[in-house]
Amino acid sequence: MAPTSFSLELNTPVYRGTVSVDTRLFIGGSFVVPVESGEIEVVNPSTTKVIASVYAGTAEDVDLAVAAAKKAYKNSWGLKVPGTERARLLKQVADLLEANVDEFAALEALNVGKPFMMAKNMDLKFAVSTLRYYAGWADKVGGKTIETNETKFSYTRREPYGVVGNIIPWNLPLLLLCNKLAPALAAGNTVVIKPSEVTPLTALKFAEIVSQAGFPPGVVNIVNGYGNTVGDAIAHHHDISLVSFTGSTVVGRKIQEAAAKSNLKVVHLELGGKSPNIIFDDANLEQAVKWSSSGIFFNMGQACIAGSRIFVQAGIYDKFIAEMTKVAQNLGSHTGDPFEETTQHGPQVSQVQFDRVMGHIRSAKTAGATIHVGGYQHGNGGYFIQPTIITDVKPEMKAVKEEIFGPVASLIKFETEEEVIEMANNTTYGLACGVFTENNSRAIRVVHALEAGMAFVNCYGLVDVQVPFGGYKQSGIGREWGQEGIEEYMQVKAVHVNLGLKI
Repeated sequence: MAPTSFSLELNTPVYRGTVSVDTRLFIGGSFVVPVESGEIEVVNPSTTKVIASVYAGTAEDVDLAVAAAKKAYKNSWGLKVPGTERARLLKQVADLLEANVDEFAALEALNVGKPFMMAKNMDLKFAVSTLRYYAGWADKVGGKTIETNETKFSYTRREPYGVVGNIIPWNLPLLLLCNKLAPALAAGNTVVIKPSEVTPLTALKFAEIVSQAGFPPGVVNIVNGYGNTVGDAIAHHHDISLVSFTGSTVVGRKIQEAAAKSNLKVVHLELGGKSPNIIFDDANLEQAVKWSSSGIFFNMGQACIAGSRIFVQAGIYDKFIAEMTKVAQNLGSHTGDPFEETTQHGPQVSQVQFDRVMGHIRSAKTAGATIHVGGYQHGNGGYFIQPTIITDVKPEMKAVKEEIFGPVASLIKFETEEEVIEMANNTTYGLACGVFTENNSRAIRVVHALEAGMAFVNCYGLVDVQVPFGGYKQSGIGREWGQEGIEEYMQVKAVHVNLGLKI
């Protein structure tokens, strides 16, 4: 049996102190061991060493978690608790998360390989903001009255679904947990959460502050486990009314199929991307290079909105690639230990992901592309991959068609606006896009023509919690963040009141 807790003393340039996590499942307001014995080894991707073991749940544990969530929804949450109280509890969680930001950032650095300063100043900051933003929405959800005729009064009312399932990926584990949990709870739902088996530590630590904040038992439940057991059980469960998943399009299809075969639960999917980023001749070259580099190399390329297909107009193509090469090489010199203050680029999250990214690089080279810079493992230990730029690519290459989810950019030369719009839209994905130009009319014209749920003009990846996040085509269904984010977790009831009509 795995130990029931994990504790480690750290003495690093950016964090000195202890990190500790209860490694059990969190069900009904308490940490519990699973029904069946099972555990998952947690690996530090910077060293490839096992740092902890957490308990692994099964479908039976999902049943227990759903039962606890269902009981809480009926007796101590849902419409029984006013929005002001839901808001107070969410704010309390946000305050506790902010008060413990360094420990959470250290756990992300250990478990994800994310540079500590990035985790603290970006992921944790956004997580806290998301909790507070949806706390602000909790008491502001309303319906509307609808004019029909003088003999009838009609109105709508927004109600929670009940028990919802949240399945969290490994690339931004705590932030994406908050992206789902905050609007779900603000709307009055109870939740059963499956963190990624690769990165469970911050989710389990988060359970501690949920308990400290005073949420009623069963409102939040966290079940560690694998996708083919815990994830599958959530997707098929008849007492879960909505499932929200962030991850690959392949798994998204399986979840949608499971929902259809079980109780036709509502499905919210935030899936993959192969986003185009278009640089026109008249763009501010320095800014275009900086934003484009950030757009693909952020989080070691492990981001669904990564601008991985960079289209550069012929007039500045050579200058652009020369300047982006300098950025990639400089980033390579700041690759390493996530606990060093100057580190800007960490490892891929796991051996599986490392092998997958390196496989894409080899495939591109075999298909005739040029590895312009990077393309190799960085150092002799850990899952580090050099920031990589690929040129001489063709539309049919895997590197251009498939999501790599690593620090690999494909640079493509184009001549005309019409040509680049057609090339950019030639994908099954539609999550994000970017356009760099000093011509405002062109910028608006092009982003309107691109088939994507989010568009960035003269920037890339500059998101805000107040603005909806989501994609077109096979990049997903539904939206996170913004007003749309909380509306995903509510259903509309229409009420018709007779004011005297007799038949």
